[in-house]
Amino acid sequence: MLPRQSAARDREAAGARSETRDEARLINRIAGGEPRAFEDLYRIYHPRLTRFLANMLRRPELVEEVLNDAMMVVWRRADSFNGTSKVSTWVFAIAYRKALKALRGLDEAVEDKNANLRESGAAGPEQQLDQRQVREALLNAMGELSADHRAVVDFTYFHEFGYREIAEIMDCPVDTVKTRMFHARRRLKGMLTGRLADWL
Repeated sequence: MLPRQSAARDREAAGARSETRDEARLINRIAGGEPRAFEDLYRIYHPRLTRFLANMLRRPELVEEVLNDAMMVVWRRADSFNGTSKVSTWVFAIAYRKALKALRGLDEAVEDKNANLRESGAAGPEQQLDQRQVREALLNAMGELSADHRAVVDFTYFHEFGYREIAEIMDCPVDTVKTRMFHARRRLKGMLTGRLADWL
C-alpha cells in the first residue's frame, strides 16, 4: 500500500473512532433525559434508517412510522446501551426488529414499484451514472428476496456492516448471516446479468 493511501486509511479509521465516541456520548446524554442529544442523534440516523427501512419494508407509507417507533425505543431505552457494540449496531438492531414486526403485521407483501426511482441520499454528486445504474438494478432485484435476505444485502452493501455486526443486529449466529448472504447473492446473480452480476 502506498504511504498516501495508508495515511488516508488511518485518517478515515480515526474519524470513525471519533464518530463512534461522539455517538456513545450522545446515548449517555439521552439516557440522562436530554432532548437536545436525542435530536442530534435523530438527525444523524434519519437518512441512514430511512434508506434501510425503505429497502426492507418496500412500503413507503410505513417507513417513517417504523423509523419513529425505533427512535422512540432509543429514547426510552438509552440506558440499556452497554457499549459492547457500536451505537450504529444497536440502533440498526432496534430498527430491524421494528421492521420485522411491521412486516409480520401486513396481510401480504406489496412491492414498492418506485423504490428504484428514488434517490437513496447516500450518493454524492461525484458518483458516476453507471454506479447509479448498478444501485438501481440491485435495489430492484432485492425486491424479489425475502426480508431477511434483503436486510443482509442492505447492511453489507449500503451500510458496510461486517458479518459480526449484522449477526448482532439480526440476533442470529454469524454463520446464519453468511448462509443468508450466500443464498441472497446466488439469487441476485441469477437476476442481474453480465457486469452487474460481477459487482456482487
